[in-house]
Amino acid sequence: MLKQNYTSWNKSQNSRQDEMIFPNHVSLAEKMKPKNFTSYIGQKHVIGSNTILHNFLKIGEIPSMILWGPPGCGKKSLINVIIQLTKEKFKDKIHIVKLVATACGVGDIKKAVETAKNVLKSDHRTIVVMDEIHRFNKLQQDIFLPHVEAGTFILIGSTIENPSYSLNPALLSRCRIFSLDKLSVEDIIEILTKSIHCIGGRIQNSLNCNDVSKFMIHNDTLKWLAEVCDGDARTALSGLELAIRSKNVLHNKKFVINIEDIKDGLIHMSTIADNKSEQTHHLYSALHKSIFAGKPNAALYWLARIMAAKEDPVDIARRLIRISGEDIGFADPDAIGLAVHTLNACQMIGMPESDVLLGQCVVYLTRAPKSRLIYNAFKAAQQFINNSKEPQPDVRQHIQCISEEEKLEFSIESNKYNLSRNLNTKKNHLPKSLQHVNFFHEDLR
Repeated sequence: MLKQNYTSWNKSQNSRQDEMIFPNHVSLAEKMKPKNFTSYIGQKHVIGSNTILHNFLKIGEIPSMILWGPPGCGKKSLINVIIQLTKEKFKDKIHIVKLVATACGVGDIKKAVETAKNVLKSDHRTIVVMDEIHRFNKLQQDIFLPHVEAGTFILIGSTIENPSYSLNPALLSRCRIFSLDKLSVEDIIEILTKSIHCIGGRIQNSLNCNDVSKFMIHNDTLKWLAEVCDGDARTALSGLELAIRSKNVLHNKKFVINIEDIKDGLIHMSTIADNKSEQTHHLYSALHKSIFAGKPNAALYWLARIMAAKEDPVDIARRLIRISGEDIGFADPDAIGLAVHTLNACQMIGMPESDVLLGQCVVYLTRAPKSRLIYNAFKAAQQFINNSKEPQPDVRQHIQCISEEEKLEFSIESNKYNLSRNLNTKKNHLPKSLQHVNFFHEDLR
């Protein structure tokens, strides 16, 4: 009991220490989100003076736009600046709807449209912010078109993928595209410097200085972090935050952050990301094995788990196509057709409507007869080639491109050459040295 009370007290003390630097446990990346152009760092070619976007915002005109750039370059921060400036300009006459494409469907967009139409009657404007807009397929994106064109709402989308490939051309023609670059090392250093001063830290060239700062970080450590994060401000801030939190709970007084502390924080972040990715692979493996074992109840459960992990339904359908070819094959030729149709349907209607279609396909594949004939034979052929220590034999003459047994005859009527084939199907089409090889260990029906 005493030990339990001590543990509770110790956790409480650690929590209080943590709150001294991070009040209310707000993440450092969230805390440092800029609210105006002055506090926004980088992307001068997009929001610098005399740029198109800067001039638009200056006069209070917000066009529908797509912000395109790599992770951590400042897309969400720029959206935050735009929203804050718009609220200041229009006071209470602006309505903001924030959506994430991975967590919403067409139904959510329809609700946003109805809200926008209602507030428009009161002379209010609506901004719909769509994060990861590329995760909406091109047919889903069509729902934006009439409302963006009619001015029902202003669309601000963000994406890490090239809009020319991932977005509907009709939607692109109605939006301005702003391309954001990877942040420079100098930009990251400036962001980190502001963050450190904001939470009561100090940057110095000498670690022997006494002051009232809560913690200290050497200038070389800061530069190393800015270089290693490869232009991703979110990674830099998260790595710094993890290092500070880990040191903060162990020290009651001022402490020093060094490169090793930063490395530990970055490794921890990488481990979390790797574990999440590995867990997804395990879920797909469980689905695959449940289908092969003919267990529809288990297969549906693992499908639900995969969808709860926000996996793209099109990616799930691709896996099902592979499973139908690998584990079912000739035993039920209709299986691969159903899997392909399921993928097309997922591309057409997206989430959440495609969940039942995926479930239907999974149950069909689970109940279908299984055959690995083609899979095993092809693997045997690959293994034979990979294990061979000698060069592979040449293609036999009678099956070469335009062999002696094939003739090119010129047709006067069509004014072109036609290929006539007189092939002897009784001849063996394998090289002479491989006449005895058979990759099929069961009857091919």
